[in-house]
Amino acid sequence: MAHPRPLRADAVRNRTKILAAAREQITLHGPDVPMDTIADAAGVAVGTLYRHFPTKTDLVGAVIAEHSEIITAEIEAAAARVEGGAKAMEEITTLVFRTVEAAARDRSVKAAAQTLGAAHYTEVQEERFTGAMDRIIAAAVADGDLHPDVTVDDFLMLILTAPTDQEPAVRARWLTLFLAGFTVQGRGQG
Repeated sequence: MAHPRPLRADAVRNRTKILAAAREQITLHGPDVPMDTIADAAGVAVGTLYRHFPTKTDLVGAVIAEHSEIITAEIEAAAARVEGGAKAMEEITTLVFRTVEAAARDRSVKAAAQTLGAAHYTEVQEERFTGAMDRIIAAAVADGDLHPDVTVDDFLMLILTAPTDQEPAVRARWLTLFLAGFTVQGRGQG
């Protein structure tokens, strides 16, 4: 079985520039931004863009996959810090705040992904994300900080329903209020 050849250095640079331009242009102009506008912003020929991403769905999917990989890596790093002795609830709080702020910045890109039906996570990313988050949750429950019935899905629902269209102070207050409901102290022991 033949393995695909790795991309040449110039192709990697072009792909990186295209992804950055796509994220910026979709954020500025929404999901209907033309592919040639994205190519211009990236400083590449439109043919180069189409060689890397034959459709806008492919391009938006790649932007989302890149964003998802960053979030997954942050969660894995947080799990490693918890396993190294960091307070799990502090890591959870930091992760949730960072993720919601990133979602607020990339709101247009996520809207484009939904409009175009682009995938958000690969199966491998989802397994990594879930595994790391499960470890952090278990540690926070063991510390007596997190209510024992809280799951990864609860955190996903929290992030997906965050008021990303509001000002940072409103988002911060919303998260503080809702995260309290995840804690033992916020809900009581029963």
